[in-house]
Amino acid sequence: MADRGSPTWPEVASTAGDCLMVVPVGSFEQHGPHLPLDTDTKIATALVDEIAGLPFVLTAPALAYGASGEHAGFAGTLSIGTDVLADVLVELVRSARDSCAAVVLVCAHGGNAEGIRAARDRSAAEGDRVFVWGARVDGGDAHAGRTETSLMLAIAPDEVRTGELRKGVTEPLDTLWPQLREGGVRSVSPSGVLGDPTLATIGEGRQLLAMLADQLTDALESWWAEVRRPARTGAEG
Repeated sequence: MADRGSPTWPEVASTAGDCLMVVPVGSFEQHGPHLPLDTDTKIATALVDEIAGLPFVLTAPALAYGASGEHAGFAGTLSIGTDVLADVLVELVRSARDSCAAVVLVCAHGGNAEGIRAARDRSAAEGDRVFVWGARVDGGDAHAGRTETSLMLAIAPDEVRTGELRKGVTEPLDTLWPQLREGGVRSVSPSGVLGDPTLATIGEGRQLLAMLADQLTDALESWWAEVRRPARTGAEG
């Protein structure tokens, strides 16, 4: 749909449900001393903004809270937990039935994965179509490190506290995982950083944003083709 901000209800109705509703899903949690609490939401929203011009896409505002229990103990972190996140997403999908052919959840916070899977499965059991896309960078660091900091330098450079950039814990997640499960991020990294944000650059961030936007575009085009594909009947074999 045309980019005029949020649409009116007649504009949505004019699609006759022939579209994908794309919802950014983020979080409000610590991202070290140098990145804002809504980093994941900003990244998810920026990616959805990149694909908003696709003719079959209707974008929705971000869900700005997620399951962030692993970041408990850091000031500012707000978490609704996995079960509530799943409930909220199921309700959103139900309410979108008259507006779109399917809902796409674009997530930029790994801690939401369990809740999103549960919501997708429950929605499918009710006959609703939900697709899930996660913003992942192969070889990227885990949290508030080079990867996320580079993306934020490209998306919202004025919100990166460059004077607070410090190398965090850089051991592989496989090594840290037992302690992370037991005590959360604070038990392994007092700063909340898993990675090295001092290596971040705006150039890398722009490249990552473009790469992820291309991947999301490809996924959306594939899902849209699947949604529009006529159902096969028994007679068709």
